[in-house]
Amino acid sequence: MTTVDLNTHQAAKVVDARAMSCPGPLLEAKKSIAAVKVGEVLEIWSGDANTKNDMPRWCEKVGHEFLGVLPGEGYERLFIRRKK
Repeated sequence: MTTVDLNTHQAAKVVDARAMSCPGPLLEAKKSIAAVKVGEVLEIWSGDANTKNDMPRWCEKVGHEFLGVLPGEGYERLFIRRKK
């Protein structure tokens, strides 16, 4: 896994899925990953606590890199680097 300072990292695309429950944020990630170029980062905002567990597993399964999670105000910011 690449070491990235998530606090200062600029995502190529941000998806606001805070109003969605599971599996909404994961489905938004699947749909939105195509909008960023290989090597760029997709940031997902999620208010669903399960997303931080589901997203790393999905990334591993499909070949993207899960960079980590930062807390937001009542939600979490998840970062994925597109690898293919």
